[in-house]
Amino acid sequence: MRTHEQTVQQQFDPRAEAYLDSAVHSGGPDLEYAKVLVQRTAARTDQALDIGCGAGHLAFALAPYLGRVVALDPSPGMLATVSSGAAQRGLRQIEVRQGSAESMPFPDGLFPLVCTRYSAHHWTRLEAAIREIRRVLAPGGHALLIDALGAEDALTDTYLQSTELLRDVSHVRNRSRSEWRSLLHSVGLEEVEHREWPTRLEFSSWVARMRTPADRVAAIRTLQEAAPREVREALAIEPDGSFILRTGLFWLRGAT
Repeated sequence: MRTHEQTVQQQFDPRAEAYLDSAVHSGGPDLEYAKVLVQRTAARTDQALDIGCGAGHLAFALAPYLGRVVALDPSPGMLATVSSGAAQRGLRQIEVRQGSAESMPFPDGLFPLVCTRYSAHHWTRLEAAIREIRRVLAPGGHALLIDALGAEDALTDTYLQSTELLRDVSHVRNRSRSEWRSLLHSVGLEEVEHREWPTRLEFSSWVARMRTPADRVAAIRTLQEAAPREVREALAIEPDGSFILRTGLFWLRGAT
């Protein structure tokens, strides 16, 4: 029986190119705002860590403003895609490193900027990972956390998490805004700014990107069709199964 880490690798290694081309991952207002935040605070000599880098979109977006970006991911396939994409873009300051968020191979206080985007919902030991972010963050440095948010309403959240897991068995949980705030505060990360955006997930490309088996695609559609009105309205479920979730951005500062 596979471990969760093996499941993540099996899910994402063959799909790296699909994530590189994904409209959801390659663009969006959160990615544009991330660039604004980093331009405000980072000198070109600064270095950053991108945790759970995936196909590299955040690293590609921020690298022009930084002297060094370390892209960390457990998936060799994703890291190969990042290396190739960085070379094609002339981003020589990007280097890749294999590793997990919960136990990172870096000394304390190394990075003035620590980032993660659309990765944390795969982490099994979230508190340990956030403590690792706090550990490797330089004194007074900034952390940027972007992820799909869970719903505050328990009923809506149950349908959302069930749908996510059926689509991708490496999914753990989308945390709500209040859950994130409680956890980040508990490890000593100060919230400087928070923003949210609606993110529409077009159903056919969403399941195709993960190569979700047909029986699980059918189960998702059955679940959506059975959802009560308040859930259908909260997730803006469309006739073809497309729906909207919220992307949250937290801009944080560590203690000096």
